[in-house]
Amino acid sequence: MTDYGHELQLGTFITPQNADPQTPVDLAVLTEQAGLDLVTFQDHPYQPSFLDTWTLLSYVAARTERVHLSGNVLNVPMRPPAVLARAAASLDLLSGGRVELGLGAGAFWDAIEGMGFPRLTPGQAVDALDEAIDVIRALWDTDARGPLRVGGEHHHLAGAKRGPAPAHDIGIWVGAYKPRMLRLVGRKADGWLPSLGYLQPGDLARGNATIDEAATAAGRDPREIRRLGNISGRFSPTPGDGLDGPPEQWVDALVRYALEDGIGTFVLASDDPATIRTFAEQVAPAVRDVVAAERASSGTSTGPARAAAALAKRVDGIAYDAVPAEVPAVEPGDRAYAPLRSTYMRRGAPGLILLPRTTQQVVDALGYAREQRGPLGVRSGGHGISGRSTNDGGVVLDVGALDEVTVVDEPTRRVRLGAGATWGKVAATLAPHGWAISSGDYGGVGVGGLATTGGIGLLGRSQGLTIDHVVAYEVVTADGTVRVVDADHEPELFWGLRGAGGNLGVVTWVELEAPEVPDVVLATMTFDASDPARLIERWGRTVQDAPRQLTSFLHLQAGSGGRQPLAQAMTVWADDDTTSAVAALEELLGAGPVLDQRATLTPYTGVVGPVAKHHDGGAPPVTRSGLLPAMTDVAAVDLGRLLGSGEAMLVQLRATGGAGNDLAPDATAYAHRHQQFSVTTFAGRSSRTGLDDAWDRLAHPHMDGLYLSFETDPRPERLHEAFPQLTLDRLRALKRTYDPDHVFDQNFPIDPRG
Repeated sequence: MTDYGHELQLGTFITPQNADPQTPVDLAVLTEQAGLDLVTFQDHPYQPSFLDTWTLLSYVAARTERVHLSGNVLNVPMRPPAVLARAAASLDLLSGGRVELGLGAGAFWDAIEGMGFPRLTPGQAVDALDEAIDVIRALWDTDARGPLRVGGEHHHLAGAKRGPAPAHDIGIWVGAYKPRMLRLVGRKADGWLPSLGYLQPGDLARGNATIDEAATAAGRDPREIRRLGNISGRFSPTPGDGLDGPPEQWVDALVRYALEDGIGTFVLASDDPATIRTFAEQVAPAVRDVVAAERASSGTSTGPARAAAALAKRVDGIAYDAVPAEVPAVEPGDRAYAPLRSTYMRRGAPGLILLPRTTQQVVDALGYAREQRGPLGVRSGGHGISGRSTNDGGVVLDVGALDEVTVVDEPTRRVRLGAGATWGKVAATLAPHGWAISSGDYGGVGVGGLATTGGIGLLGRSQGLTIDHVVAYEVVTADGTVRVVDADHEPELFWGLRGAGGNLGVVTWVELEAPEVPDVVLATMTFDASDPARLIERWGRTVQDAPRQLTSFLHLQAGSGGRQPLAQAMTVWADDDTTSAVAALEELLGAGPVLDQRATLTPYTGVVGPVAKHHDGGAPPVTRSGLLPAMTDVAAVDLGRLLGSGEAMLVQLRATGGAGNDLAPDATAYAHRHQQFSVTTFAGRSSRTGLDDAWDRLAHPHMDGLYLSFETDPRPERLHEAFPQLTLDRLRALKRTYDPDHVFDQNFPIDPRG
């Protein structure tokens, strides 16, 4: 007896006939409505009476919401694996992670050859499929560096770019019957997919044994390989042979297949709606219940198995087997690890990534993470320049799944934002109401980081900082307590979260009062930056003297490799008065030689719009950050010299004055309420020394404070620039109350001991 403990899946195997092209689509929709898990279609591209299977899968993906989809099995000799890899990943992304790949080596060679594809011997077909699996997996592996080059006998790639990565770990299931194909399944596949009606007595046991032996020899756990079976039969009131009989007979047979032969997925080959309904309503639930009960009584291990190669990537000191069962987690050996390991600019190597979906799961995840070795990173969107929301060898608690955006109270424009939401999503949700919240300059930035650090945005001179509009937080503090804090409930913690939130807990949601914002004017201007000091000085004085409706960011790029130095100003006029906007923007055009300009009236979503959240950072970024009280001739000259020093590839200036300076310095833990500009510079190399020396000599003398999110210098004096002494004293007192063990010690850590 063999039970691999796989979670049971049940689905359908539908003929893709084109006589009535909606029929297979309707059967797929019925499969989902009936509560089954999987829809599969035959793939015979040479068959003129069939719809093209991949086109059909794509169409059905758009008509369904939950079921997974697969070819059963795709004809690999007629589907180049590089194209198939991109197609599968694309459809997986579009469908929300619902695609699987059933693959076959090809069988009807006269028909295949008739379509213009070369005939292969059985051995060549196996070799070609073997190579194809490698190509598909390699193109999905966006964690690997460099283009893909393959010099196989059957498949050749001469520098293909990798990607896209699919939305989930797409299973590769192979239709196989003979020993050589079965051994291929054991070495490389995620599943074995035969039609059980083609097997003779004993073939299942022999096939499992062959697969298990090959898997073990390849360093795999045989439980990694799902066992699937296409089944067929007829429901009737009287018992018959095989699966011809009443539903109870089907249940008994499938339970035996699951517990004795290890079949974890049953795929019903039927185009009859009544048969599909009976299978879904009377067979599937009973099979699940009986198998679950038998496994519970026998103590069968269930859940996914982990390969030896994956186990070898685990980090000492992290108790992987103790992860709370309800908290999704990703390890270095998982295929989902690559898109989660990094932030926007830093390529991390955490030992474990926790992905809680609820506040209670955040509590459980934090309690577990406290007991593990290594640093603890907390991540919302992962766009932070500093890269502190990932790490090497520690745990990352990623709240990206907490991404709901909800209007709490329409009259007061109060909205609740999940910490894992992005500001692009927020802008898109609020736009129909005519509201907008100043929120950086990029839609992929996460709510949690920005709404606890400050929030310097392109509506900033009009609205102030993002945190100036926060009215409440839900936060999980270090001891696992869930607290909802505002001006009346734990007001001191509420004060601290607005500017130093990363030190005080894991924020799960934030509520803000959103200002009313009509359409705004967005202008972009490109300047020749050959005289950066003059450009910076003129731009800076114009901005700081402009009406509050105008907020502008200036990005200057050093010339290199024969390219001239350039600067781009991104400017927002925060209302729809285009006449006043034109007058203010014309003043800004006088800052320097204009190479290009454009302006448009747009909703705020045209400034900070929804974008996909995918990060694949590189070496840890080298930046320096400071806050400039006012633009002066001397400051402009020194910033220009910094850009030309060869140590800074980029200098960015962001306007921070106006409404942001209306609050008192002690109103929030962000205390910098008199400065006019945030200044950030990026090094063109991975070493810190050159940029640090140039910054400390040229720019630092002009600065008063710094903005946490843009600073990567780890030296302790940076903490005192981020928080003035009185602010720091209050924050240390908060740490002693809410985080006395200094659990949150990665994001400009404030040691409670002083």
